[in-house]
Amino acid sequence: MFGKPGLRPLKGAALALIVLVTAALPQVGQTQATAEPVVVSTGAGTAATAPSFEPLPPPSLNFYGSPGLIDMPSAEMLPDGQFTTGISYFGGQGRYTLTFQPTPWMSASFRYNSIRNWNLGGFPTYYDRGFDVRFRLLKETRLRPEITLGLQDFVGTGIYAAEYFVATKNFENLSLGQSTLPGRLKLTAGIGWGRLGSHGSFASSGTRPPFDPSGTGGQVAFDQWFRGPMAAFAGAEWLINDRLGVKVEYSSDDYVTETQTTSVFQKKSPFNFGVEYQASPRTRLGAYYLYGSEFGLSAQIQLNPRHPPAPRHAPAPFAVAPRPDRAVNPDAWGTQWVASTTVRQTMRDLMVPLMEREGLVLESLDLNGDSAELRFRNLRYKSNTIALGRAARIMALVLPASVETFDLVPVSRGMGLSRVTIRRSDLEALEHDSNSSEAILAVTGFSNAGPEPDTALKGPGLYPDFSWSIAPYFSPAYFDPEQPIRIDVGVDLQATYKPAPGWVISGRLRQRVAGNLEDGRLSPSNLPPVRTDQALYAQFDTTLNNLYVARYWKPSEDLYARVTGGYFEYGYGGLSTELLWKPVNSPLALGVEANYAIKRDYDQRLGFQDYRVFTGHASAYMDFENGFHGQIDVGRYLAGDVGATLSLDRVFKNGWIVGGFATFTSASAEEFGEGSFDKGIRFSIPLNWFLGKPSRKSLGTVIRPIQRDGGAKVSIPGRLYGQVRPAHNKALRDQWVGFWE
Repeated sequence: MFGKPGLRPLKGAALALIVLVTAALPQVGQTQATAEPVVVSTGAGTAATAPSFEPLPPPSLNFYGSPGLIDMPSAEMLPDGQFTTGISYFGGQGRYTLTFQPTPWMSASFRYNSIRNWNLGGFPTYYDRGFDVRFRLLKETRLRPEITLGLQDFVGTGIYAAEYFVATKNFENLSLGQSTLPGRLKLTAGIGWGRLGSHGSFASSGTRPPFDPSGTGGQVAFDQWFRGPMAAFAGAEWLINDRLGVKVEYSSDDYVTETQTTSVFQKKSPFNFGVEYQASPRTRLGAYYLYGSEFGLSAQIQLNPRHPPAPRHAPAPFAVAPRPDRAVNPDAWGTQWVASTTVRQTMRDLMVPLMEREGLVLESLDLNGDSAELRFRNLRYKSNTIALGRAARIMALVLPASVETFDLVPVSRGMGLSRVTIRRSDLEALEHDSNSSEAILAVTGFSNAGPEPDTALKGPGLYPDFSWSIAPYFSPAYFDPEQPIRIDVGVDLQATYKPAPGWVISGRLRQRVAGNLEDGRLSPSNLPPVRTDQALYAQFDTTLNNLYVARYWKPSEDLYARVTGGYFEYGYGGLSTELLWKPVNSPLALGVEANYAIKRDYDQRLGFQDYRVFTGHASAYMDFENGFHGQIDVGRYLAGDVGATLSLDRVFKNGWIVGGFATFTSASAEEFGEGSFDKGIRFSIPLNWFLGKPSRKSLGTVIRPIQRDGGAKVSIPGRLYGQVRPAHNKALRDQWVGFWE
């Protein structure tokens, strides 16, 4: 990719490649010690040094992609924030699972299953999607096992639906009479319902509705939970050393449908056996013999946002330049320079190249005898705190000694986002303090940016501004029953023109090079086909992906506004307006957006179809503790249905985002069709996490079990909240450790 600054975030199926690549890289950093066995510290070493291992890797995964034995679950939890990919296969069944540990006591999984010879829907291989959730009830102690409650496939068709309570206890260097069992032994036992209550049941807790493959799926099956026959399962895992482990289990899943109703495989025994090898700090491979008749394989890839695969490489910042002693050199502290426009312009001109070196753009500089306000754009760092620290040190390097107060104002699209006030004497005194980050935070002020002073010197040559870029694109579509993953790849040419602060004119041409999105199915719909006709938009190789004009401004101190007109995305154009209320020091934000959306022609040129809809939402955003961000949108969607979308994301200090959403509207489950309601998971990985170099770009995607027309929103470029929140008080405080980087 090349061009002037302004490359868009990469998307889509490239994420799978990144997961596989990072899995092969050596681990760097520390992992918090917990009751579970975890990787504590693995060094990067030199290129010739193999990755080091600690004796206790993170909990291994079962065939469902959750912590467990082979086919059965265990009670273990992954380290907080862990993100895993599990791939397993046996007896004609493939399972592909993404699991995330958003809190130390809860994990959630999304799984895609393939089953050969299932003979449902007329396909040689039947594909199914499902969600799991697990809650730790008791944490392991010296005497007590870990105890976990799990709901398996609780949102989906229910093919693998089960509920369970399970306990796991760890024993290290277990004494066996006069000998000692080396390594670590994990013993697991539990009680299951549903799939996990179908073999060797010893009791029943009511009537369980039978599995109905003809339903739309996607609904939470409350009427099934912990009902029907219950059965026990158990097993053991022996971690012989830091790489090798063996497993054995007694399974309570009788695989009734797979072995009796159909003939997916033959089940001869409830016992399963396996051996696993920790190939790298992130990757674990396994081979198994299951149910007395089948061989199986698995690959487990575990990533943690807190521990990047490569060390960080960034240019060293400028040191804080100390001022001369006032008693020794009082003339250096004089303020007569303020009256000279030439001197003030010279200071601005000195700062411009220094800021460019740091990936910052000087928007304006206002100078007084004892204070200065610097407005700047951050083009390089994912964290605005890093940008603030480097901008402050440039001010200390250039400005006269009399300037004691630094006001730093991050700017996005002409809007001042916040005012961070730092005393220069604090910078000088605390740079080498043992608790420098906490110390400088304690004496830093956060307030509203306010309007730009009339006396401010503008950055030279900023407007009009033209930038362009060429980059590859990846456009995926998931879960077509004929082909689970489809993808188009090609090249994007993007150009942006900014005639003045707050104005953006931008467009993107797209040239497809290869792909098969055009072969995707057109799903029948009881609603207007606002998204289910996506394959029709993929019939053309050269398209105008977007072309729009946008205006940004601040009507008042805590209000941010946007108006956008043109072609927003591949499917819709029109007019969009947005107003956001977000005080700098408040975790709460409120917004309203109104759109007049017109459906574009399938060739994605300049024409429109005869479908128009007014759509929009009132939104509330909340920045919770520990990186959790909640959002609720209430309003009207593209198909004319009315309802609400609930979202919850975990945002890590280094820019990782993992979250999920669910939308409930006036469209009934029957009108919505397969899946019953819109839901999905999304994640974004900053490029600097695995490259080790500063970058504001990200790689991410949204995974829906199925794309339908209910609950669909129009995609508007440059919505406000994502620009404003990262430069406000709580977001800056959460990342303040980077101030001195």
